[in-house]
This record gives sequence, structure tokens and C-alpha cells, in this order.
Amino acid sequence: MGGWAIAVHGGAGVDPNLPQQRQEEAKQLLNRCLNLGIDALRSNLSAVDVVELVVRELETDPVFNSGRGSALTAKGTVEMESSIMDGRGRRCGAVSGLTTVKNPVSLARLVMERSPHSYLAFAGAEDFARQQGVEVVDNEYFITEENVGMLKLAKEANTIMFDYRVPEAVGLETCSAVVESPILMNGLPISVYAPETVGCVVVDSQGRCAAATSTGGLLNKMSGRIGDSPLIGAGTYASNLCGVSCTGEGEAIIRGTLAREVAAVMEYKGLGLQEAVDFVIKERLDEGKAGLIAVSNKGEVAWGFNTTGMFRGCATEDGFMEVGIWD
Repeated sequence: MGGWAIAVHGGAGVDPNLPQQRQEEAKQLLNRCLNLGIDALRSNLSAVDVVELVVRELETDPVFNSGRGSALTAKGTVEMESSIMDGRGRRCGAVSGLTTVKNPVSLARLVMERSPHSYLAFAGAEDFARQQGVEVVDNEYFITEENVGMLKLAKEANTIMFDYRVPEAVGLETCSAVVESPILMNGLPISVYAPETVGCVVVDSQGRCAAATSTGGLLNKMSGRIGDSPLIGAGTYASNLCGVSCTGEGEAIIRGTLAREVAAVMEYKGLGLQEAVDFVIKERLDEGKAGLIAVSNKGEVAWGFNTTGMFRGCATEDGFMEVGIWD
């Protein structure tokens, strides 16, 4: 056992011209969440307890695209999704299509622990939330003025947007997130790429790994669209070997079963954690853009991405701590 380790992310694909103030806001939140997780680990909370705790904090703050501050659908509403996985026995829970649950990651955990299923969605997930007595709020709670403006820009451009905070009063024609040669999603061009999703991975002092991921999804997405974040093996995975949380182009992450692939190449190719992350980012995304964070049962932490940047932070029991955005 190499001691505990923790990593958090707030999305991959950062606009290279993102205002400094927004960069600092993101770093401050990542630092706060890291310290929250570190304190919990020092108090001997289990890995799965810590990932839930940290992701709840990320969902509550509107800086990133999850919980309050989630991206809006084409209808102007919020539909959230989340998953959590405990490496012990590969237990998991996932939810999609949430419109009133304040902390989707906690409902995902309840699916894991208090239902006979692994995944609940839309009306069924909302009904389960009320049966379990979790905190619910009006959909308006999740909607921010900034995201209303973002949706307006997306509709004017007739495009899907990976939500991140395009500076206010900046039109799509002048935003650096616009690409001259759009990337493709399932073969169709999209005009704007920016990060989405939050996640946390933890290995505790007993070598137990866990992972959790949460998101509001794509801005201006079709109602009912489900991304990689709630899909076990795609956006989230944990085993007795490692824990992984992904972010980026959901359709590419799904096709590559990205999170599970990290564990698979460690297990079957004998790669170390960072080697496995690098291999998967290089070999399993095809033309897709994404990033991920990971921990191993040896107390290692790793990350990788093929985008311009990824909001991330990590810390280990030996005193290492880092928060960054760029490569």
C-alpha cells in the first residue's frame, strides 16, 4: 500500500483565451475540493465516501457544469446525470435525466446501495429520489443567467456546445472556442468545444479505490441525450486496481469505453497507472477529444488529456499537491 491519493477534475478542453479571473475561480474551487477530500481521508473516511463528498461540493458550486450551473438543454431546462463506483466488488450506481435532485451523485450512490439496480433514469430516478427522501429543488435552482446567455448564443449559431463559460457579451464569431474546422460528433460537425463534467477519484489508506462523475451534459443538447458520465466503464470505473473519471467528448468516450480501458491495459498489458492513462488517451479516442484522472491501489495518481487543457487537481499522502489547467 502506498498511502491515499486523490484527484479531481472540472472538465477537459479549456478555451486558451479563458480570462484569468475565470481561471483563478476554477483553481480556487479545485483547491477547496482537494482540501475537503484530504481532510476526509486523514479522518479515515472510505474512498467511496470521499468521492461522493467532493463531487457534492462541485455540484453545489456553479463554476463547473454539474448540479447548479449545469448546461441547458435545447428546451432551456437542466437534465443532469451522474455515476459512482466502489472498487470493492465493483459496486456501482448511476442516474440520468434528473431535473430536481440537488446532488445527483448522492442519488447515484443510493441507487447502488438501496436499490436492486445499477442505473435509474428520468421519471423513475426522480420517483426513487422522493422515496429516499433526498433534497429536491425547482429546476430553476440549477439555471444560471450565464448559461441562459450561452444557450442563446448556441441557438443563434445552430450548434451544440460543450458548456464552458464563454465570456459575457462575446459573440460566437469572436470567441476563441470556435474552430475553423469543426470536430465531429458521431460524424456530424459541432462548432464549439469547451469542457464539461466534474469528477473525483480516490484511493484510501487501505488501498480501496472509488470514482464518481457528474455533469449537466452538452449545452443545447437534445432532451433525453445521455452522455458518458453515468455510463459505467465509459465515464466512470473503479476496481480493486484503480479508479478513473473521464471528461470531454462523451460520444468518443463511450465508443472507447475509456475508463474501463485504463484498468484493462493495467491488468492485461501490465502497464503502470500513468502508462495506462497515456496509452488510452493516445490509442482509444480515435479522433475524439477527452481527458481523465486516475488513481491506483498503490497510492499513485495520474492524469492525461488530448485537449488544450483540463481543469484538474491531485494530492497524495506523501505531501504532493498540484492544481493546474494547461499541459
